[in-house]
Amino acid sequence: MTGPRSGTGLRAVKQDHGTEEARQSPEARGARPAARTHLEREVMVPVDDAVLLRGRLAVPAGARGVVVLARGSDSSRQSPRLAQTSHLFQAMGLGTLLLDLLTSEEMEERRTRQLRFNMGLLGMRMAGAARWLQREPHTTGLRVGYFGAHTGAGAALSAAAFRPDFVEAVVSRGGRPDLAGAVLPKVRAPTLLLVGGADALGLDINRRAYAELQTQKRMDIIPGATHHFQEDAELEKVAELAGEWFLQHLGAPQYDAEAEPAPVP
Repeated sequence: MTGPRSGTGLRAVKQDHGTEEARQSPEARGARPAARTHLEREVMVPVDDAVLLRGRLAVPAGARGVVVLARGSDSSRQSPRLAQTSHLFQAMGLGTLLLDLLTSEEMEERRTRQLRFNMGLLGMRMAGAARWLQREPHTTGLRVGYFGAHTGAGAALSAAAFRPDFVEAVVSRGGRPDLAGAVLPKVRAPTLLLVGGADALGLDINRRAYAELQTQKRMDIIPGATHHFQEDAELEKVAELAGEWFLQHLGAPQYDAEAEPAPVP
């Protein structure tokens, strides 16, 4: 189905989420019973035996889940739009990890272009970050979602295909889900594609990727938005729709891949 499906607004989402939390036990919400204190700090994330990636971890008190946000092509920690989205997620009760998928040395090297389109490499690094979150004391027990922008969308979907046990939901914002290529049908995590209504190329790319996905899926079009989602109102709508998707699926039962998929937009 195309078009934003929520008319509640970010404030109403947060209010509804808080009301629902008050009615549910921590176990039912997918969170650990113990209370959590707010945490925000720079981290070095070991994604394999030899690579450490820079990130910024924020965990609000009572977090329901945690979302890894990545752009893929450059530093996610320095992206103002991803940072704004992460703050909106935190207001909705989600922890966030802003992750650079390339090391500082790799971003400075001439082979950066080759690396940033290596979805196998970037996907395994994103999965490695999810594995680290499962061991990190402040996020142990929280379910993980992936939020990918630009080439980070391909990395997120590749990670979901490679290691489905690490992720519960995926959101792509104006991204390149097509870069996941042949592994798209292997994705089992519920996936939301968010595309700008003024991004003609992005609409075509995302519709073709949507057709390849064989899991629970939805594609929402943000009216008037371009590939970059530059307006604050557009970013708030993205965060609202993505946050609702994560709150719905983090901690939810595993999706039945044999169920009938949603219609293609």
